[in-house]
Amino acid sequence: MFWVPLLLLAWAIAGIAGLRLCRAAVREAAAAGDGAGGRRGLTLYEAAFLSGGPARVADLTLVAMARQRRLLLAHTGWATVVDPRGRDDMERTVIGAIGPEGQSPIAPVRKAAATAEAVRALAERLVCAGLAVREGDGRTVAQALRRMRLAVPAVAGLAAVALLMPVPSPMPRPLVALWFALPLAFTLGCLAIARFELSPASPWASPAGQRLLASASRAAAGDTDDDRAYLTSVAVRGVHAVGEPQVRAAFAHREPRVEW
Repeated sequence: MFWVPLLLLAWAIAGIAGLRLCRAAVREAAAAGDGAGGRRGLTLYEAAFLSGGPARVADLTLVAMARQRRLLLAHTGWATVVDPRGRDDMERTVIGAIGPEGQSPIAPVRKAAATAEAVRALAERLVCAGLAVREGDGRTVAQALRRMRLAVPAVAGLAAVALLMPVPSPMPRPLVALWFALPLAFTLGCLAIARFELSPASPWASPAGQRLLASASRAAAGDTDDDRAYLTSVAVRGVHAVGEPQVRAAFAHREPRVEW
């Protein structure tokens, strides 16, 4: 009966992962009705953060300033300041990150801007409003789904160990495999249900934030202001939405994603 402790461990892994997923789903369902009810539409910076986090806010700021000809983005991955007067905290942060010489590679500017106080303050406001989730708290649906996906190979690995160990057992191995199939089916079933019932469009946005993001995308589609629609598309989709080849080439010189 050497396989029984392995079976209990498999059930423990599957059960804990399933419990975390259920708790995260209930928590986000409760949050879906909180806040943002009478709130107006998202600002561009808010939409960028909810879609792609701090790095997306930095990207949006760079693209917006470049579109207004107050910043030049070269295809070589360098940014040059044309107008040193920032119109808001984020623009002043980007200009400060470029430095007093007025020219810098884009990658370190993105990193510095994404970790700046202006982005942290924006994140805190969105979290307090119930529109964003705090990264790293381990309580979101996206994080719970990742743990559930890890539980599948863990349970399968325990089953393989139990079946392949050369230890005599009074129970036939096919029956042992059947016992291990139960926790494996549980984890796969949870993932299947989550695929249809839970679809976190962004790891940064709460359900309320995701609804506002969807509204912002629909509003941008029918917006007659080309600049606003263009920047909203960049905020929601990232630099992939940029049409200018030179600007897209400039952002190809990247550093790893920044956490906040």
